[in-house]
Amino acid sequence: MRMVPPAALALALMAALGLAQAQQAPNAPAPGAPKNPTEAVVPADASPSPAPAAPVGQAATGLVFHDRDGDGVRDEGEPGLPGVRVSNGRDVVRTDDSGRYTLPVDDDTMLFVIKPRNWMTPVDGEQLPKFSYNHKPGGSPKTHFPGVAPTGPLPASVDFALVPREEPDSFKLLLFGDTQPRDVKEVEYITHDVIEPLIAAGKHGAVLGMTLGDVVFNDLSVFEPLKQSIALLGLPWYNVLGNHDMNFDAADDRYSDETWEHYFGPPYYSFDHGPVHFVVLDDVIWVAADPNDKKSKGKYHGGLGARQMEFLRNDLANTPKDQLVVLTMHIPITEVEERREIFKLLAERPHSLSISAHLHQQQHRFLGPEDGFSAENPHHHLVHGTVCGSWWSGAPDENGIPNATMSDGAPNGYSIVTFDGPKYDVEFHAARRPADHQMNIHAPEEVASGALAETDAIVNVFAGNEKSTVEIRLGDSGEWRPMEQVREADPYYLAMKKLEEGPNPPPGRKLPNPAKSTHLWKARLAAGAEVPAPGTHLIHVRATDMFGKTFEDRRAVRIAGGSDSAPAQPAAAGN
Repeated sequence: MRMVPPAALALALMAALGLAQAQQAPNAPAPGAPKNPTEAVVPADASPSPAPAAPVGQAATGLVFHDRDGDGVRDEGEPGLPGVRVSNGRDVVRTDDSGRYTLPVDDDTMLFVIKPRNWMTPVDGEQLPKFSYNHKPGGSPKTHFPGVAPTGPLPASVDFALVPREEPDSFKLLLFGDTQPRDVKEVEYITHDVIEPLIAAGKHGAVLGMTLGDVVFNDLSVFEPLKQSIALLGLPWYNVLGNHDMNFDAADDRYSDETWEHYFGPPYYSFDHGPVHFVVLDDVIWVAADPNDKKSKGKYHGGLGARQMEFLRNDLANTPKDQLVVLTMHIPITEVEERREIFKLLAERPHSLSISAHLHQQQHRFLGPEDGFSAENPHHHLVHGTVCGSWWSGAPDENGIPNATMSDGAPNGYSIVTFDGPKYDVEFHAARRPADHQMNIHAPEEVASGALAETDAIVNVFAGNEKSTVEIRLGDSGEWRPMEQVREADPYYLAMKKLEEGPNPPPGRKLPNPAKSTHLWKARLAAGAEVPAPGTHLIHVRATDMFGKTFEDRRAVRIAGGSDSAPAQPAAAGN
């Protein structure tokens, strides 16, 4: 039987005792941090330094080599590797027979190697792969948060080290949606809520990890403690840039990722792992406030820009057509300006997947002609749930960690993606919950036997979608019946919001407004003449996902004698 969660107990207890509350907007940054870009460009320098001088064209050359001793430096006897792809963020070339490449650069160019299968780049002490060189002789423009220090003249040879590593057809990826801590306190939430349980369980089996943008929440100084915490997982960790990871005092989009480059390197890149080709995109375009209009505010929108779009075309042109391509990004692909051209590139390939986050909800979208995707089979786009849930909102539990339920009723958490050749499956995991906690069942505590056929059970299958099958039965001998997928607000979430609006609201930030969930199913508790005898019985629910995996859960309900009682209203349960 699903027990009432600690968060719900804490929430109810605090409301009952009338404890003081300190509610804030769920998506507000920490005090003193830069404001959301749709609100203001803060902190903005009163006299920002000008952008670096106009680009100066020159050619970079270098070597991709087998780093036999793993020290990251080419030594005598370490041979060059032919046929490895290298990019300047626009062009993609392959190394020649001796392992050498040549690429044009200007005074603001990121050079990076595209890691091939069965090879690995070095990682630093925080498990971040080191696969790039930033050529920025004049350094970054002045920004509130640190940018890139002047790199000086272009080296005579920009070399990239690779070490051999076996990468089988089947492997697992650990996937985080927006971690988005405002401050070190919220880094601690992530550490205790997600990272420590993953380490303790030791069963995830992942060989690499990725965060899908909004790594932090405006205060870019929080990158450092968060990197240290995620590094405890001991996995090579890749990162996607989000709209809360930018320099809001940048003069234009080109300089909005200077601090990102300082901490992580390129804002977009690609690599192979096993049989899969990953493309990490920066799909956030920054539009600075008009300096001549005091009322003007900075803003952002979804897009790649011409240079990155050219990189994507060249990258995919150098990737075998039958290889699974996984595009990762922050803003959902349906909100990206160049989506139709991206769809055209993907429609030429039999195997593709795209993954984003950003919405603080969980959605599986299957994009077809009505969305601009014209291939025979729809394109699967996963809008992934978030580690921070609803921006660490909601009443804290007994450990001080906010409830953080997302507005569609799904808990905060992460996913483990299993790849096997061109096939994949995604399994969502709720934070600090067992792996089989895949749904919440909402039903009354007690129902009159005569009202069972008029009383609904509502089930939130956290990673469910239109390809899921959800069934219900009442009691151990009842028949399985299909449930109907519905679009409405999660009842448990509505109960939490009602408590927030009551006379004694709980402490913590208010949860965001409820959203119509894409993963709710509804059915009557009983149908036909088969009604269990009065007593306490189990509601059984089983859900089979689009990948063929089946999960079951159950909830107890008391059935009272009588036939003239009105249907009871569903009670809160779950999460």
